[in-house]
Amino acid sequence: MRELAGSPGTCSGLSLRLGQFLFAAGSVCVMASAAGFANYTAFCYLIASMGLQALWSLGLACLDGYALRMKKDLQSSVLVSLFVVGDWVTSILSFAASCSAGGVVVLFDRDAFFCSRDPHLPCGAFELATAFAFLSWALSATSALVMFWLLASP
Repeated sequence: MRELAGSPGTCSGLSLRLGQFLFAAGSVCVMASAAGFANYTAFCYLIASMGLQALWSLGLACLDGYALRMKKDLQSSVLVSLFVVGDWVTSILSFAASCSAGGVVVLFDRDAFFCSRDPHLPCGAFELATAFAFLSWALSATSALVMFWLLASP
């Protein structure tokens, strides 16, 4: 298998996983600290999806760190197949959650003007959590594409 930026067991792979984890955890923390987020299904879904993304990314970051420290190769076809499936599932869930939360944020801010009418609604926190979720998804999608490319390459 070829070595690409973001491959498992490399410094770039570890960086990619840590970025996914930090943005997903940031999204969960910001959204959970926003009062009233549980009243909206899209925001609850965002928390669940980003929680799963954070756990998956942290687990693989620990695996990458272990592989780097012990000089192990993580590019066997069985492991890469597992990474492909996990990355694609978490990436699709993250994208769906980010889009649904983004739709609610746009509805609140630009369409229904809830944010300007209700100053107690934490729209800034909703927007920040959604932005963090999109950044986590972007890194997750990058990782999914790298894993798929590794699996498809001879």
